[in-house]
Amino acid sequence: MISRRGFFRFVRALGISGLGVAAYGFGIENFRWPKIAEYNVRPKLWPAGLSLKVAAIADIHACDPWMTASRVRSIVETTNDVGADLIVLLGDYSAGHKFVYEAVHSDEWSTALGGLKSPLGVHAILGNHDWWDDKSVQGARAGTPYGRARSNAWEFRSTRTTPFA
Repeated sequence: MISRRGFFRFVRALGISGLGVAAYGFGIENFRWPKIAEYNVRPKLWPAGLSLKVAAIADIHACDPWMTASRVRSIVETTNDVGADLIVLLGDYSAGHKFVYEAVHSDEWSTALGGLKSPLGVHAILGNHDWWDDKSVQGARAGTPYGRARSNAWEFRSTRTTPFA
């Protein structure tokens, strides 16, 4: 049987652990520079001597103060410097949660992402947060989230960039 004092020690330790995890998640992890990881993948039927460098960007969650438009632009510059043959954007461009000071409008992050360049193009898909964040599409239960982004960077910045479809 656990004593009352033991129970309160457990609750206090649990609370301190939770604060530590929250401090790491909000105070440290969000301000770290993105990690560039290199993987050498060789599919069985891949032609010998053919190499393909793919850069993947995922889960931007654009919001102030953690992922501002200027930070997205710096990630775009870093990605372009990698010299990838193909760039894929794997969704979750908007914050999609309430723990932000200010949302970064889709016009800002899409313009920043419009600066991505690669010989085989830039291809994008939407993530779950992108659907959650566009209330007009949710209300209509139809349409394309960020349809307004189609008219700016996605189509006019780069002819190799695929707009959200």
